[in-house]
Amino acid sequence: MNRTIEEVAEIVDLPTTVCRLLLHHYKWNKESLLERFYEAADPNTFFSDANIVSPFGTCEICYNSALLTGLLCNHKFCLSCWDAYLTTKIMEEGRPHVACPEHNCPIIVDDERALSLIRSDVVRSRYRHLMINSFVECHQLLRWCPAADCGRVVMVQQAEALRVRCTCSMVFCFLCGHEWHEPVNCKLLKLWLKKCSDDSETSNWISANTKECPKCQVTIEKDGGCNHMTCKNAACKMEFCWMCLGPWEPHGSSWYSCNRYDDTLAKQARDAQERSRAALQRYLHYYNRFMNHQQSLKLENKLYATAKTKMEQMQQANMSWIEVQFLRKAVDVLSECRRTLMYTYAFAFYLQKDNQSEIFEDNQRDLEHATEQLSEFLERDLVNENLVSLKQKVQDKFRYVEQRRAVLLKHCAEGFERDFWRFTA
Repeated sequence: MNRTIEEVAEIVDLPTTVCRLLLHHYKWNKESLLERFYEAADPNTFFSDANIVSPFGTCEICYNSALLTGLLCNHKFCLSCWDAYLTTKIMEEGRPHVACPEHNCPIIVDDERALSLIRSDVVRSRYRHLMINSFVECHQLLRWCPAADCGRVVMVQQAEALRVRCTCSMVFCFLCGHEWHEPVNCKLLKLWLKKCSDDSETSNWISANTKECPKCQVTIEKDGGCNHMTCKNAACKMEFCWMCLGPWEPHGSSWYSCNRYDDTLAKQARDAQERSRAALQRYLHYYNRFMNHQQSLKLENKLYATAKTKMEQMQQANMSWIEVQFLRKAVDVLSECRRTLMYTYAFAFYLQKDNQSEIFEDNQRDLEHATEQLSEFLERDLVNENLVSLKQKVQDKFRYVEQRRAVLLKHCAEGFERDFWRFTA
């Protein structure tokens, strides 16, 4: 019986419950049912003769006469319109919960119905992912691994700024989802990354090609040869000299002499500009060092290949696989220290100057110096170093670097625990 129902349902593309009633009406004669179905001029008459409510009607979206289906709200549409509607909501809008297509109808399409109405396997897969993603994002103890093409979810016992490691080896901060960024906290890191995104590309150009209005401090670019400047700020409109930043009116026709160079207003304007330039130079100091360590971190990934070659040579010289792992450990330590140094500059940018900040900068300097020594040894001396002395030298260097990193991070953690750090943001 079930096989007959399924065969008819597959041919006429109707629900199995409707097909069972039709087969019952036609005495379970499949051929007779199909013959009458395809010969019927009006589908509604065909179903009414069998005392069955017709599943066909006029779709309110495309206005074609077709098989309709809907939700408990009794709003029904054709299968093609359902598929197009769900595909748009899922693929373009990324919605895991889709409401009825009827205007202002809040009824949500249930998962089973949505999956049955979607024709594309790609859309179904995307829909399932959105449902899972909705659960993960709402769960305080779950977070997606940020590594590219990973797709795994990490679970913790407590939602806070924890260092977590995914099974794909990605290490990240559970609270913000960024790669592990010790010692800077999530709040300051977010401010720093936004500032870098907004300021870094234009800072050097601004420093070289612009000045600030002496009155309202709006940044102005000189795009012509004339030194008579007029501020474009509608609330200001001050006229001043590009050379001395003093008011333009006293210059008269001999502006080039700038005989009002020591005027109080001009001096105040120059002081304000110097402060602005000093702030910009301070930012560039930390930004350039942050980016330098980031670039070094990327380039030093090549050291893994060099270390692997050296490890193979050492194994051929009768050293075991375990005995040669110190080389990979050294490269791992170097990468960790580069990453830590990178984020110390974001930390230092917002740090107020005091005795504790002096200690921090001393620790930062020591770690940076030790890291550069380890990097230089691994890049320049590793290939030519004698196998007998190599192990001891590498271990001595990376253990010292590890020690300096631990000292710096311990001091930073102590500052947060005892609340002696003071930040400008």
